[in-house]
Amino acid sequence: MSSAVVVEAPGAHRLVAHTPRPPGPGEAQVRVHAVGICGSDREVYQGNRPEGYVRYPLTPGHEWSGTVTETGAGVPDSLAGRKVVGEGFRNCQVCDRCHAGETTLCTAGYEETGFTLPGAMATTLTLPARLLHVLHDDADLTAAALLEPAACVAAAALKAGARPGERVAVVGTGTLGMFAVQFLRALSPAALLVVGTRTDRAALAREFGATDFRTKDQDLPGDFDVVIETAGSADAARNAAALLRRGGRLVLTGIPAPGADGLDPTDLVVRQLEVHTVFGAPPDAWAHAVRMFGAGLLDPLPLVTHELPLTEFPHAIELVGAGDPKVGKVLLRP
Repeated sequence: MSSAVVVEAPGAHRLVAHTPRPPGPGEAQVRVHAVGICGSDREVYQGNRPEGYVRYPLTPGHEWSGTVTETGAGVPDSLAGRKVVGEGFRNCQVCDRCHAGETTLCTAGYEETGFTLPGAMATTLTLPARLLHVLHDDADLTAAALLEPAACVAAAALKAGARPGERVAVVGTGTLGMFAVQFLRALSPAALLVVGTRTDRAALAREFGATDFRTKDQDLPGDFDVVIETAGSADAARNAAALLRRGGRLVLTGIPAPGADGLDPTDLVVRQLEVHTVFGAPPDAWAHAVRMFGAGLLDPLPLVTHELPLTEFPHAIELVGAGDPKVGKVLLRP
């Protein structure tokens, strides 16, 4: 029987029968292969996602992969049967930000798959075909389920603008941090430092291309050209900025809890640091992540530690928030 997870309200969920929605004009229906769980899904379930960024009742799931089963009017028939991933932000396509390609800044307001609109924790997902990115026919769909967080890091890598031979660093060793290492490695840096609290990630970071691994308690150099921060801890932004040379470039992707140590504006001005932020992934970042994946330069699979059925949704949520170093990326298989 087809099924779906529905979070009725914070802390309350149920598994329901799922009736696939036929695609309308411009839409495609996808048979979901796998859906990832991240901290924001835990926020949805616990009820502490910021107001306006969730709408109950809700079928979560914004990180996913699958195969197109049916297309609506105006969508090429050739899309049917193709392996795909898809963007989550539902942009208006007509405001100035959308025309500039900055779809995550759409002025029509926030709408996103798995948060305000039905997500992929179901047998099928129907969405606008324009949001889909087609994968190679031999693509590993389990690995591809992680391309949404990879696209967010791709946005950070594009904003960082690292060039071959530069000294680069990553702060954070979670899923985003490990993707950042892979994106930066592809640019042939002179040095690639990873800073994190999880020393168990040191070997994997080096496997992905890091040349050095340190904790924030160790002596850290301050001569890096580029730093991508992915930790989201209270002091991560300040620690990341401290790694930079004068005129260096910093990209922040983590979202710390209220009360975090802010960046020192005097330090930013005196050292002429260039600071960027990322929330979500626009189309060019998605395309970059999909290209990297297709070229074999991005390997998400080592990050997956658990694959569970939809019926194990509450257990999956517990795993994500347990802080167990043995738990990496958790996937649900509809």
